[in-house]
Amino acid sequence: MNTREKTEENVPTSRELVDLRSRILTYTKAFKRDGPYAPPGADQRDRLARGVGRLLDQDPREADELLAPIGLRVTRLTDTATGRRYDEVAASGEGASTRWGRLYLNADSPVRWSAQVPHPVSDRETESLGLRLLEDNPGGALVLAGAHRRAGDGDDGDRVADVAHREDSAFHLIVVELQKRGVPGIQLHGFAEASAKRYDAVLSGGAAQSAPGEASALADRLEADGLRVCRGWSAHCPLEGTSNVQGKAAQQHHAVFLHLELAPDGRGEGPRSQEVVDALSGLLTTWTEKGAGN
Repeated sequence: MNTREKTEENVPTSRELVDLRSRILTYTKAFKRDGPYAPPGADQRDRLARGVGRLLDQDPREADELLAPIGLRVTRLTDTATGRRYDEVAASGEGASTRWGRLYLNADSPVRWSAQVPHPVSDRETESLGLRLLEDNPGGALVLAGAHRRAGDGDDGDRVADVAHREDSAFHLIVVELQKRGVPGIQLHGFAEASAKRYDAVLSGGAAQSAPGEASALADRLEADGLRVCRGWSAHCPLEGTSNVQGKAAQQHHAVFLHLELAPDGRGEGPRSQEVVDALSGLLTTWTEKGAGN
């Protein structure tokens, strides 16, 4: 687990004072179903992985040097609403890199957990949920895809921007770098009411057939708040995410990965959204405390 010490050497050269919520939601609001998308090439992916790795290993200035040639930069953000600081990996200009997504890291504490949003906009309000978790809990990383999941679809039906099922995306590479460092993650998805009428939430370990104790604790919290939860490790559930490539990578790297599908009421400003945020914050607190003991 990295320790992201608070020293001047660890401050990125680029710094901005921003409204973090507006910055992230303005970015995702522009995503279009018929928009363009192309994944990074092999050399770009290699440089991206090394750059994000250096950032996670406490060297943002070298990270910035590695990422600059592929149109990305590291910026230290201070949120005007809260005064909290974050390190952002995002596109430095226009071009393909604007659609590769973004990474946000809490700059004032070690990275203890990640919230992953592979389908912003198409899984409505999952981006807002991920943002709320980042704002409300210390020690977090928010990994955000950079395009609608149907962007760039080919005539052959190949969904190039569906990053939950693609290993060639910037999103996947960032998640893997976190997994290599033992950072547990929860991936946020949304389903239409018709997809799983019996449930408000489906929680699973993705490709894994089992789940850690904190998964059961999360399910218990959600159920205590009145949500109907299907537990993928003990029942046959719809939408378990067994083909999710980040879940498969987590098994390879012995990292904790949870896959959460939510009905519309549990997302955005839905009537059950606060209960979901509170339950997830309990999970993140557990992960933070476990990480602090390492």
